[in-house]
Amino acid sequence: MRRSNRTPFLQMVASVLIAAVFLVSCANATSGKDETNDAMTSEYAAEEASDDNDSDDNYSDDTADSDSSDMDDESADSESYDGTENVDEDDSQPSEKAYWFSGLTAEEITEQLTLEEKVRQMLQPGFDTANAKKMKKWDFGSVFGIGDGMYSTADEWREIVNRYQEAALASKTGLPTIYGQDDVHGLGYCSGAVVFPHNIGLGAASDPVLMYHIGAAVADEAKLTGMLWNFAPCVAVSTDPRWGRTYESLSSDPARVKALSQAYTEGLVDNGLVACAKHFFADGSETWGTGEDGNLIDRGDAALSDEEIQALLDVYQGQIDAGVQTIMLSHGSVNGVKMHENAEYIRILREEMGFDGMIVSDYESIHHISGDTFKEKLIRAINAGVDMLMEPHEYEKAYKLVLEAVREGSIPQERIDDAVCRILQVKIDAGLMDDPMQEYVETEQTEVGSPKYRALAEHAVEESMVLLKNTGSESEIAENGTTRAEEEEPENTSAGGNGDEYPLLPLRKGMKVYVTGPAADDEVVQCGGWTKEWNSVSGPLTGVTTIQEGLEEVGEEQGITVLTDPQDAPEADVTLLFVGERTYAEWFGDSEDISLTGSHALEGNAAAIEEARRLREEYGIPTVACIVAGRQVIISDYLEDWDAAVMCYLPGSEGRGVANVLMGKAAFQGTLPMPWYASTEQIGSDECMFPVGYGMKTADAVHED
Repeated sequence: MRRSNRTPFLQMVASVLIAAVFLVSCANATSGKDETNDAMTSEYAAEEASDDNDSDDNYSDDTADSDSSDMDDESADSESYDGTENVDEDDSQPSEKAYWFSGLTAEEITEQLTLEEKVRQMLQPGFDTANAKKMKKWDFGSVFGIGDGMYSTADEWREIVNRYQEAALASKTGLPTIYGQDDVHGLGYCSGAVVFPHNIGLGAASDPVLMYHIGAAVADEAKLTGMLWNFAPCVAVSTDPRWGRTYESLSSDPARVKALSQAYTEGLVDNGLVACAKHFFADGSETWGTGEDGNLIDRGDAALSDEEIQALLDVYQGQIDAGVQTIMLSHGSVNGVKMHENAEYIRILREEMGFDGMIVSDYESIHHISGDTFKEKLIRAINAGVDMLMEPHEYEKAYKLVLEAVREGSIPQERIDDAVCRILQVKIDAGLMDDPMQEYVETEQTEVGSPKYRALAEHAVEESMVLLKNTGSESEIAENGTTRAEEEEPENTSAGGNGDEYPLLPLRKGMKVYVTGPAADDEVVQCGGWTKEWNSVSGPLTGVTTIQEGLEEVGEEQGITVLTDPQDAPEADVTLLFVGERTYAEWFGDSEDISLTGSHALEGNAAAIEEARRLREEYGIPTVACIVAGRQVIISDYLEDWDAAVMCYLPGSEGRGVANVLMGKAAFQGTLPMPWYASTEQIGSDECMFPVGYGMKTADAVHED
């Protein structure tokens, strides 16, 4: 992060004062300073007394305490989604401790905190349950985005983050907080921001340089919102397309995942963002039928050999080498042991692989590990190495139970101190101790959705397109590097006039193309999950160019006529058929039937496929099928009826990139990041329809004037 050399006067004075205070406090410290009761100030002792009086019986796994002194006057605020309510302007001034921590090490700050303050730094409640008023009272270590209804402009997000930070600085502890968000393919929850292709498409592009630039662009846009902690990249190595998170995976090849994700993380970190590699580890390698809580596969068990484990760990070694600051654990298990209690692999991550950053739990995942009570589960997770607890709803309960566990010796004080030091170090490295309000953070762009970053995303779409079939050419590139279509343009392009004498794609000047199918003009479908909302995305989305809009724009530039009225279809030279899947996220995407007319197929797929077949049979109009989906769906029943087939994946906001490749302004160069199976029976075997790395090529811009 590039920063100005200017330092606020208050911070300079505070740094001198706190250094003096710290020396005095160290001189007066007793050997028992780490013990809880000695560490508490009298003010905190009074505040916590009512908490200590609550019996453990009030904190069963099934019932949250309703009498907490920290929450008694705030329950009415729990539905606030903007983080700004109930904080008066004159009630949000920095406390006497604010900025005092500037210039201190994480260890020095930790030594000055009470146990209660330390545990609160380990808490990460959700945006929908902890507003700014609660932040002022608790001074949480972090808050994260959760749920629907978060779609806001960059300025609105900045205001939300600032209110949380003002409240944190106004708390008794005065430590800055950090806001985390799942910006997994750009700032999906920010209106007008660039939405990049989902990971599976970027895996098809297989371009580390491109990945670095995408990481840098996402970092730049995120800084405009104040959300400095990005829960990305997802480095899952997906082996089963029936898994609902397949589109979050770059590839089934660990080497490809390592190279691409490492470059992306370097782009984030070099440009001032806190990255979070997830989910450690084997989340894409789980066995069908082992899913948690009735899921078909998501959050299940990965049965792996030592060799397979080492390949997956090597992906995380790439992340550590890239400077990743945080790692999120997997919901799933490896060889029967849930990762949130898998102390051995967390030890390997830290001691053998050299990760010195912070480990955060995933959403309420601690509730699903072994242990009869929530308290037992927290003890297992924290002792295994979890530093920050992503507890959107049970943070108060977790807080009290962790305090009890430390006081009774079930969680060592040293483990708490280690966790807090790691959390604070992330904030220090992010510049939040010196500049908590991000007043001196510099960005390349002044607003999200800049032409530069849209052009970058459009180029990413172009590189991600995979050509599966192209009638009229055994090999698209001749020995001299040109296409047959380039060597000899046809005399006419009448309907059905391709004659298999030259490649059908790219489309040529003078053609009329009929565009049909439910995925052609649907901004939601092409962006996929984690956009505006988490699972079932709804429009409108700001700043999105649909594929059809892109075709109309590029068609005009290239001299290609785009038809969209079914009555005009018989006049076309080619049918562009756009089919795909509806949006989903995580286990909602698990599916036993991943065919184009299966459980997750778009409603209009079958009708559009039949329409294209009829036009082909009755008028001789060839079909170019374009699949817009987050996984390589089963197409073996239809491929023979298609003259050309293209995998578009989930291109994001820049639908024009699809048009550029189809219409010859850019070349087909993507390759499959995962095997394309002819049937679900082939999954897990060496058999497939198209292997990893398959992808037909075309020359650059062969039909431009």
